[in-house]
Amino acid sequence: MIKQAKKQLLMAAALAALGLSASASFAKDIVVDTKGEVPYVIDARNVVARSGTDLCWRTGYWTPAAATNTMAGNLPVGCECDKDVVPADKCVVAAAPAAGARAAAPAAVAPVGEKVKLAADTLFEFNKAVLLPAGKAKLDDLAAKSKNMKLEVILAVGHTDRIGGDAYNQKLSEKRAAAVKTYLVGQGVEANRVYTEGKGEKQPVTAGKCNNLGKDSGKNKKLVECLQPDRRVEIEVIGTK
Repeated sequence: MIKQAKKQLLMAAALAALGLSASASFAKDIVVDTKGEVPYVIDARNVVARSGTDLCWRTGYWTPAAATNTMAGNLPVGCECDKDVVPADKCVVAAAPAAGARAAAPAAVAPVGEKVKLAADTLFEFNKAVLLPAGKAKLDDLAAKSKNMKLEVILAVGHTDRIGGDAYNQKLSEKRAAAVKTYLVGQGVEANRVYTEGKGEKQPVTAGKCNNLGKDSGKNKKLVECLQPDRRVEIEVIGTK
């Protein structure tokens, strides 16, 4: 938490140096609860830093869930920073009931979350970011399911295995996630509902199971096969029925 706070303060200072502000030019400061991982850059007062066009500056911890679960007063911080991501019903403060009146039970809108993990080998050839027919078929199914709900957001996160350099794998993971977004948009999903992120090789799921298979090389077929679960795109669909 201390490291996160220092990092956010440094980012806020850098934004100030670029002529951006945490609050001075805006009528309303967004003060966040700093418990957990804060998804936006904040200053020493816990006020969200914003650009000259009133955009909140996201940190590496940002996800639609973080924007929804991190509070700014009585409402999620995303209600001010990312209104298109946070469900509308979460951004309404219930009015206090009149004296002597029985408060009616609020109509609950249950969020629907469906997490789908797609193995990248079914979407892409090794070391490439071009969708294969099998991957397109899975995305066709995903796009069709999203049309049966009130879609809030789709988050596509690309991953790679450990073969290759860090910088290369980071770009490859971003390209794979972007390829998924491009295809989903082509199937009728609104572009502003799809967010992409690349994690490179930082979040493997093989957990060291392939360490005894020799040199890290794309020519090492046994290693490439063993690391297959790490080459993936994770897609999270959030919406309401």
